[in-house]
Amino acid sequence: MANPFFIAALSAQIQSAGTAIQLLPAGEFRARDGRPTECAAWHMDAAIAAKLIAAATSRDVPYVIDYEHQTLNAAQNGQPAPAAAWFKTLEWRDGDGLYAVDVEWTARASSMIDAHEYRYLSPVFSFDKAGNVTSILHAALTNNPALDCLDEVQLAAASVMASASTSAAVAALPTETPPEDHTMNELLEQLIWLLNMPVGSTEEDVKAQLQKLVASLSDGEGVAAASVNLPVLLESQRAQIATLSASQVDPARYVPIAVMTDLRAQLDAANTKLAGNEVAELVTAALSNGRLLPAQESWARELGASNVAQLKTFLSTAQPIAALHSTQTGGVQPNGDKTGANAVDASGIAVCKALGISTEDFAKSSAPAA
Repeated sequence: MANPFFIAALSAQIQSAGTAIQLLPAGEFRARDGRPTECAAWHMDAAIAAKLIAAATSRDVPYVIDYEHQTLNAAQNGQPAPAAAWFKTLEWRDGDGLYAVDVEWTARASSMIDAHEYRYLSPVFSFDKAGNVTSILHAALTNNPALDCLDEVQLAAASVMASASTSAAVAALPTETPPEDHTMNELLEQLIWLLNMPVGSTEEDVKAQLQKLVASLSDGEGVAAASVNLPVLLESQRAQIATLSASQVDPARYVPIAVMTDLRAQLDAANTKLAGNEVAELVTAALSNGRLLPAQESWARELGASNVAQLKTFLSTAQPIAALHSTQTGGVQPNGDKTGANAVDASGIAVCKALGISTEDFAKSSAPAA
């Protein structure tokens, strides 16, 4: 992740003679009022200087030295910011610091310096969270140094966070130091978390991912829908997911239809077999003890096949007829019987009356087989 940068001003005593002035000291340096608050100290070394020198070489426009940082204050007070000098070439001097070596003073500034109307130069620079100087912005003549540092170097007022590009930050910088603002850094961290991106993603990475997100919310023709309200859209999606989750079949509570159908078929077959066995046992028992007549066997089996409970109810109320499965004489023809083998005795006649059949039919059904 790109580090946010901050702006500070540094002051060094100057002379109008010569074209070289010290901008920044070598090593670590701080202000006596406790700044910087964003890091332990400001830092300047040869590696940092090499980057600053390369940036200065690539510039088309030289750096400006104004009066009392009016370049920073012009947006607030509306006053012009005339130049006191210009420079473009930087040079690193080991153990000493970073210098501007081609300073061109205006006649007015030169005379004011000679008259001691201005005695200090205050370069304005940006730095990262570790305190490393990242760029030289411009400089100013000032009489309000804040700290004796190395040699004649003085640190002056103002250390503020820049939240966009260097030019935008400088144009918007207030005259008074605002409270520390970590908006840029926090915003990037939150976006990286929100987009589920790896730690260390750069601003360019985040921007590319956001562009993909915008494209996914487009109207289908490559144009992002201006009316899309992302929080409302997310809430709608969340509600749809909740609805689908509520209607989702729980595999722990339900089985596939094919499995259920097969189990039901097996159960029906088992029930049919059990019912058939039960009906057969009921009919056989009823025939053996006289609760059913042989002529009723087919009817009883059909009833049991369709409604075994009703068959049980009928058989529970039917009275056994002893004459249908035994004789009163133990199989011996009674004395004085004149009716022959097919004669019906008194108990048989009673059965015929109870069942509503003729004595002839009863005699035929109960006669022994030839």
